[in-house]
Amino acid sequence: MAKALGMIETRGLATSIEVADAMLKNANVRLVNQSMVDAALVTILVEGDVSAVQAAVESGTKIAERTGALLSANVIPHPDSSIQSLVARMDEDIEKDKDPLITDKPNNEE
Repeated sequence: MAKALGMIETRGLATSIEVADAMLKNANVRLVNQSMVDAALVTILVEGDVSAVQAAVESGTKIAERTGALLSANVIPHPDSSIQSLVARMDEDIEKDKDPLITDKPNNEE
């Protein structure tokens, strides 16, 4: 895992995409995950050097505040190694949710 993990929670998918875009453009960070917890709650995770993650979260927070969609923002400098497995499990859960949607059969053959 990189030196820091940054998280922003927003209301709405469109705003979360705008926030993620700003975070990636304004700092040298990597998008780890963008997950929809429910229909309105979206969490964005980025990783990188501590200063880059802090800058990314600050820029993303400004966008989310401007649109009134910010719920939470946090930076964890030097996260524990067990956090990496937690993030990896989140990625696996997201992939499992996507698998049933991928089908080679046309809709009328089910």
